[in-house]
Amino acid sequence: MTTIAEEFIVASENKVFDTDHRKIINYNIGKYDTAVSRGLSEIINLENAKRKAHVIKWKTIENLDKFLPEFEANFQRRGGKVIWANDAEEAQREIMNIMKRAGAKTVVKSKSMVTEEIHLNEFLETNHIESLETDLGEYIVQLLGQKPYHIVTPAMHLSKEDIAKLFNERFGTPIDATPEQITLKARELLREKYLTADVGITGANFLIADTGSIAISENEGNARLTTTFPKIHIAIVGIEKIIPSIVDLDLFWPMLSTHGTGQNLTVYNSILSGPRQPNETDGPEEMYVILLDNGRTNLLAQKEQRQGLYCIRCGACLNACPIYKNVGGHTYNTPYSGPIGSVITPHMRGMEDFKHLSYASSLCGRCSEVCPVKIDIHKMLLLNRRDAVKENLVPQKEKWSWAIWKKAMLSRKLTDFLGGKTKNSILSIFFKKTWGHFRQMPKVADKSFSKLWEEKNKVGE
Repeated sequence: MTTIAEEFIVASENKVFDTDHRKIINYNIGKYDTAVSRGLSEIINLENAKRKAHVIKWKTIENLDKFLPEFEANFQRRGGKVIWANDAEEAQREIMNIMKRAGAKTVVKSKSMVTEEIHLNEFLETNHIESLETDLGEYIVQLLGQKPYHIVTPAMHLSKEDIAKLFNERFGTPIDATPEQITLKARELLREKYLTADVGITGANFLIADTGSIAISENEGNARLTTTFPKIHIAIVGIEKIIPSIVDLDLFWPMLSTHGTGQNLTVYNSILSGPRQPNETDGPEEMYVILLDNGRTNLLAQKEQRQGLYCIRCGACLNACPIYKNVGGHTYNTPYSGPIGSVITPHMRGMEDFKHLSYASSLCGRCSEVCPVKIDIHKMLLLNRRDAVKENLVPQKEKWSWAIWKKAMLSRKLTDFLGGKTKNSILSIFFKKTWGHFRQMPKVADKSFSKLWEEKNKVGE
């Protein structure tokens, strides 16, 4: 049976030699880099803003037991309902209970990585409930039967020609349709769905403890339509998204938008504090917030790696990572790809199956440099590697190899015992597949440096 790690290696190898993929990603990330550089220049003291964001997230993650009940109490005060879900199955079950009580058959969704995490679309489909993505990028990958490629930009791996071809095949739009024409067609197709959907489902960028609100950032307005027209709104949110106060949005909204897309502020920023009140003209009749654990407390228990829960899902580390830019988002086989996904996934979904992601890094440190909340990402990757070894999850052959290497490196005599020819034979026999598959194997000199030194200086004479 093929392991997830073996699938990752095969998929990565295929993707790095896909020249079309490389061209599209380099172009799209190049545009992102230009926009973000311009956006970050608007922040007077970026380093200070990052430090402040780090401290706020540190405070909340260290005190989740205080802030989450505070959010719950304040949200319920305005008629909202809070559901605590330990895992994906429990979250799915609670959503289905709400759907059954309401007799709901149709769902509109705004962009949410946590709904990808719990495989919500597939779950609803198996229960004969129509679930439609309303974010344009998510809608495109849903039409293709794919998963989002990127935390922020789901269809980053597609060119405008790819998307025009898709819409031509599905909806008869011109084969050379412009992005504007494609957007108009998507708007035409989706608008009716908002009006007829029974339930709207979203995630949330932040949970606000002191007001009992959720904050949603977006650029298309689809989240506002999703939360306004249907009679029921369900928000599914990871427990780590909590921040202490509504005033903290003054920092987190600009940091999220500049690092995510280069904007000073996203086009639409909504704060929702419960169902429609008696004096309000729109909004849902019922609003639920599902607080999802799904492995987050496993990461919380790791004192050194719980920094991973500070993440605000801006996607900056993905765009900076040389590995991600080569192997692509789908190869990670997890909703959270790139460096931050490699940090959190082994703790959320199991170190044994996903430890390999922590090795899919050049350790260049660029991810840590760009993080808006100063998560020491590349250090976390090293700590994950350490834990995999401590938990005895590395192959026996690898342990033996390192044991032999260590013993040899600690002894000059053992290092010099085997000649260059023998060492080259060992390299070609044992490391040809792992190191020399696409690279030329290194050649060990016939004589070691110490041997050459002896001969040059005639040591012992």
